[in-house]
Amino acid sequence: MFPAIVRPVAVGLSVALGWSLLLLNAAPAAAVANPAGFVNTLIGTGNDGETWPGADTPFGMVQWSPENTRGNQTRTPEPGGYGYDATRIRGFSLTHLSGTGCAGASGDIPFLPHVGTVSSSPSADTTDSVYASNFSHANETGAAGYYRVLLASGVNVELSATARTGSGRFTYPAGTASMLLRTSSSEVGSGNATVSIDPATRTVSGSVTSGNFCGYINQIGRRSYYTLHFHAVFDKPFASAGTWVDSTLRPGTTSASGGTTYGADGFPPPGRGSGGYVTFDLSSGRTVNVRVGISYVSAANARANLEAENPAGTTFDTVRQRAFNAWNTELGRLEVTGGTTAQLTTFYTALYHALLHPNVFSDVNGQYRGMDQQVHTVSGGQRAQYANFSGWDVYRGQLQLVTLLRPDIGAEIAQSIFNHATQNGGVWDRWTHNQGGTHVMTGDPAHAALPSIYAFGGTGFDAAGALASMIRSATTVTAADLSRSGWNVMVIGERPSLDKWLSIHYIPTTGNAWGGAGETLEVSIADFALSQLSMRLGNSARHQEFLARAQYWKNVFNPGNGGFIQNRNENGTWPSFNPASSSGFAEGSAAQYTWMVPHNVRGLFGRMGGNTAATNRLDAFFHQSDGRWALTDAGGLKSELDNEPSIWVPWLYNFSGRPYKAQETVRQVVNTLWSATPGGIPGQDDLGAMSAWYVWATMGIHPLTPGRAELLLASPLFPRIVVHRGNGVVLTIDAPAASAGTKYVQSLTVDGVASSKPWLPESFVGTGGALAFTLGSTPNTSWGSAVADAPPSFDTP
Repeated sequence: MFPAIVRPVAVGLSVALGWSLLLLNAAPAAAVANPAGFVNTLIGTGNDGETWPGADTPFGMVQWSPENTRGNQTRTPEPGGYGYDATRIRGFSLTHLSGTGCAGASGDIPFLPHVGTVSSSPSADTTDSVYASNFSHANETGAAGYYRVLLASGVNVELSATARTGSGRFTYPAGTASMLLRTSSSEVGSGNATVSIDPATRTVSGSVTSGNFCGYINQIGRRSYYTLHFHAVFDKPFASAGTWVDSTLRPGTTSASGGTTYGADGFPPPGRGSGGYVTFDLSSGRTVNVRVGISYVSAANARANLEAENPAGTTFDTVRQRAFNAWNTELGRLEVTGGTTAQLTTFYTALYHALLHPNVFSDVNGQYRGMDQQVHTVSGGQRAQYANFSGWDVYRGQLQLVTLLRPDIGAEIAQSIFNHATQNGGVWDRWTHNQGGTHVMTGDPAHAALPSIYAFGGTGFDAAGALASMIRSATTVTAADLSRSGWNVMVIGERPSLDKWLSIHYIPTTGNAWGGAGETLEVSIADFALSQLSMRLGNSARHQEFLARAQYWKNVFNPGNGGFIQNRNENGTWPSFNPASSSGFAEGSAAQYTWMVPHNVRGLFGRMGGNTAATNRLDAFFHQSDGRWALTDAGGLKSELDNEPSIWVPWLYNFSGRPYKAQETVRQVVNTLWSATPGGIPGQDDLGAMSAWYVWATMGIHPLTPGRAELLLASPLFPRIVVHRGNGVVLTIDAPAASAGTKYVQSLTVDGVASSKPWLPESFVGTGGALAFTLGSTPNTSWGSAVADAPPSFDTP
């Protein structure tokens, strides 16, 4: 019925056959015509990827996906709601975040098709033994814009989506056909929930008020900050209806309210919550269709979104095809020729994951709920407000990739982040969830993100206004900056201990940040990015001021400890030190963070003793003493290519005159840590941050540093990649000999002119161009080795 949606045979069979080697088939002979057909949304749902397999559209507000259970109604198996090894489902929720970590987020309004009558309160089913169903991966499909699973109860579930609505098709076996709407059962609980059932119009509507992202870690996060409204219309009459509140089942009632609360420890207590249920009159057929719209503004807007995007008469198959087409359009902006089915599946699934967030947050009428909890309307040239900014993760490459492909969306994301900061009293929160600020992680990532978006061509936002706001928050000490409230994961200050940054020029050991040394590096990067945006907007004084501040990382580089970044006391002394320790750093060690000076690698290498010394340290960082690779799980002295602090480091060989080692290391990561399997994402995907790195790596290019648009080079995985930017600019990357084992650059031409530089200027992104790589299986140690060929670094005299 959907020939365009049928995925390659090997991929379609991979789940049933245990993700077999059938994926390793011959390379396609021509450019991929239907890239969405290579997406397998089950990739990343095992191991630590923490992604989810459900239905979505590019940057869509609705992410309709299963909620799995291991027998505890108050704990999702994985933060995305789905763990590949948890083969029991308690519902299908309308919203999700991809690869977030913590204990989950969103997972709002789970729908559960149930075979049989509802005879007890689902909230009382604390072990999910009654109102849940097992399933087998052999009966499951996850594709772009479509999810299907046959439950052990006999119900066949199919899900698809538009940007703001979902379409569900549920085919029931013989017996009573029920549908539960667990309105209060968001992944980390709820402060309140409502449900209203109208048998006359076959509708169920209501809301859930939630938040609580990482709330189990600190009381600061243990609060509600958003309300999601929904409006669901079924195509079958209701035979009966009822509701429940906590342990009480209320047959025949049509409205209920009550949240789970967040308990004393940030987790919803068992047995709490409310919801509603209906049974269907299936005299006209066993298949039930539902259309559901959502809004973070109002019930009326949820209904309006449904009527605009998924009106009455729209079939499930129509929605599914449109979702597939939307993904084909966006994924097709990277046009690949060659590669095996496994490589293409991994690549296009990574690109899919990189284009999920930040996601549309405004309604079809332009309204959205702001961080001040007031209703706002997009204005000027902004078409949509976006939400869910995982700042610490995505500023390193994901937002640059989004903007490379869609400069218009990059600009709208930038404007959205600025809007949120304006509504938040001028505070640029590190991690925003819907319209709530969570303060999670470290640094000031928005200050790195917006200049990066601008550098990559996303200039259609109020950059001058945003820069003025960012400069104010980077130079004005607030009470929150002086507070340790929320320490360590969610410190409330945008720039913790900003007073120390301005006075002693680093964040000390006893500062308010998660870790002083790591914060110093993060803020150095943010200030460098501000210097670059200031330069682009003609403010030379601020450019020089923030470029000087960007060098404050030097104040926590200790040449006396072997040459590592480390914590430093406020009086200038150095505390005891272990380079394998995470003391002073977030999610990493001193050895892993020491490399994190992307804007001034030359300055870092100089302090390490020069190119040869830096190369030797890089070699030791990526290898065991016996020469084996040490890319993950090798201890604090070695790299962790499954998490953000290490993902820039392989490219640094380009600065030391050994670009062949960058090519070798990047390809080793691509070939061994990533795969077309459930465990094929090596760590939390962090709203597409890690998947974006993989996409850059397979193209053989990567952004030099936040705030700039130069590209560092490795080697392409595919013989040909054509980048079709949304503004009409085209980048072509040819490497006819490319393969998994052919990874070393022998020579390169840029627009037909020979080049020995392992990097590209900003103009290549801005105006386009053509790269032609000659690759081989042995390294060319001379290519890119000259000092003059090294990528730029940005220092002050």
